[in-house]
Amino acid sequence: LALSAAPALAGGIAEPAPAPAVVPTAPVAAPGMDWTGPYGGIQLEYGDTGFGVDADIFDSLTEDEDTSGDGMLGGIFAGYRYDFGNYVVGAEIDHNAADIDVEVELGNGSIADGSFDRLTRLGVEAGYDAGRALFYGTVGAANANIELAGDDSNSNGFFYGIGMDYAVTEQITVGAELLQHEFDDFDDSGTDVDATTFGINAAFRF
Repeated sequence: LALSAAPALAGGIAEPAPAPAVVPTAPVAAPGMDWTGPYGGIQLEYGDTGFGVDADIFDSLTEDEDTSGDGMLGGIFAGYRYDFGNYVVGAEIDHNAADIDVEVELGNGSIADGSFDRLTRLGVEAGYDAGRALFYGTVGAANANIELAGDDSNSNGFFYGIGMDYAVTEQITVGAELLQHEFDDFDDSGTDVDATTFGINAAFRF
């Protein structure tokens, strides 16, 4: 008994070995995207336009008339963005050729043909950096060229809307935009013009 108790008295009561410490694993960060820099690309849009024609413009028009038309637009764009981390600001200019035919029914029953031929925009944007996706709002100035009843004219207005871009690679992005355009008293003609466009685009970041 004395011999068997000696080791216990010499070393004290044995305790179980402590469990190994658990080292927490750091979460894997989602791939980020720096949107800073210039870019340029091409776009294709579908547009729906509305014309409100003043009766004073045409002798044959006995009352104000409204008409509308729809068609496609396509063109090029370029811009620059700066990424502050969570937020992105930028500016962009684009130029589009349009193929939108409209018809205005005059008071005497005749038809005045018209067309929306060109649309140029210069705007600023501010958005949220969600990694490879960028959600933004935009507002700016617009210039349009319209032919109506044989008269070719252009006028300045404004636009506003929302958009989203997605970075397929560090250099290639694709996106979509929904924009509203307003041209009051187009070229001092008494004609108010509005246009809603929805477009898709592809761009290369330099």
